[in-house]
Amino acid sequence: MAARKLLERLLLLVMAAAAALGAGSESPSTGAPDGLLQSRGTSMPAAGGLDSTRAQPEVAPTTMPPYLARCPSAGPCNRLPPDCVDCSLHSNCVYGKEVSFNCSVKPGVQCTDENKIDQKTFWISMVCQFCWQLPPTLYQCKESTKCKTVRCPREYFISNCTTLEHVHCLGNRTFQKKMYCNWTGGYKWSTALALSITLGGFGADRFYLGQWKEGLGKLFSFGGLGIWTLIDVLLIGIGYVGPADGSLYI
Repeated sequence: MAARKLLERLLLLVMAAAAALGAGSESPSTGAPDGLLQSRGTSMPAAGGLDSTRAQPEVAPTTMPPYLARCPSAGPCNRLPPDCVDCSLHSNCVYGKEVSFNCSVKPGVQCTDENKIDQKTFWISMVCQFCWQLPPTLYQCKESTKCKTVRCPREYFISNCTTLEHVHCLGNRTFQKKMYCNWTGGYKWSTALALSITLGGFGADRFYLGQWKEGLGKLFSFGGLGIWTLIDVLLIGIGYVGPADGSLYI
């Protein structure tokens, strides 16, 4: 009996030792398949995190053509300014006669016909003439303040002119034109004449017009003993004597 108990204890010790050796040789359980073991302290990104970390492609900003700011939207095609359309203009027409040209709208421009139907091509009617042949009311020119308006012969200057936006014409819309000097500095003819009649003997009219040298001459000569005063009244009355800066009366 004693020998039997001893054998049973030895068998239990051997089984315990075998179990301990088997547990030490197994790999630690991580809950993940072999080959996908994660290192400690690291974590796999979620599926949504992969998409969020990708670089988004840059979208180039869309630039609006500068002419669109001057083009009315959904209006009549024949009322569009010249900057909004491309027309097949030519000079094979009779000057001063009405002529029609085929036009198409530029990209981004919308217009309609008389029935409110969108159009891309249409016809416009205009008078056959170049832009520099237009009446003065259909173009604007830059005024010059560096010329004399009161001069014989009358002085002129070369001005840069631009056709109004809504006007259709042939040729360049910007051109040069010979203009007579015609500007004012704010001097009133009635004020100058009144000063010449009342205080002309003291040179007040000449001082008002900016002619201080002549004003001093009249002041110290008492109006040329009255003769210079009478002459100035006549010259200012007919507009022969004007402001010293060469401008016109208002």
